[in-house]
Amino acid sequence: MGKSLRQQRAGKGSLTFRSPGHIHPGPAKYPQLGDRTLEGVVKELIHDPGRYVPLARVSLADGAEFLMPAAEGMYVGQRIKVGPDAEPAFGNVLPLSKVPEGTPVFNLELRPGDGGKLARQAGSYAIVLSKSDSRVKVLLPSKREKELDGRCLATVGIPAGAGRLEKPLLKAGASYYKYKVKATKWPKVRGVAMNAANHPFGGGSHQHEGRPTTVSRNAPPGRKVGHIAARRTGRRKR
Repeated sequence: MGKSLRQQRAGKGSLTFRSPGHIHPGPAKYPQLGDRTLEGVVKELIHDPGRYVPLARVSLADGAEFLMPAAEGMYVGQRIKVGPDAEPAFGNVLPLSKVPEGTPVFNLELRPGDGGKLARQAGSYAIVLSKSDSRVKVLLPSKREKELDGRCLATVGIPAGAGRLEKPLLKAGASYYKYKVKATKWPKVRGVAMNAANHPFGGGSHQHEGRPTTVSRNAPPGRKVGHIAARRTGRRKR
């Protein structure tokens, strides 16, 4: 009973499921400077479709340019410093080992030189908790504590664009444009609303799953829907 589920079609990677990369201004990554510290100027603040935080285009003293998530309060013409000798001031980029404890930071590198991976979305930030030797412990937006290499770069401050989700979408047209610029299929049809030929939960005289919603981690494609390898379902026992 083979079925072609949404996640199987997504794995194929057709245009329906891919991000429209041609509309994005470019990757937002830190430059590779080594041990140098350079001063830069914010040339412009630009909107990146599919990303809530605005991007800042920074021009460095050596002529190189790069994009980075803009900090709250950043403005065109602002001078920032990038490198290990930069002061821990708002908008500056420096290694975590040089950031004082209790300072909010964002766009943290997971490994030195990867360009920034953590706390990059609008309004989300991490806090430097403690330092030991070459490691730095930070509190992530998920409230999880994580130890990172002290050489990992981070931007001091909070990303701009906080509160974007507080405005309701109100209508389906707003959701259409929201997802059109993302690598997300929308709208998502429920499995119970499909025909039996299209989904394991489809078919029947009324909308119901008709079978257990928990499924093995090793279930074959076409059957692997619902709560995959669930430890528990429903409300937590008291």
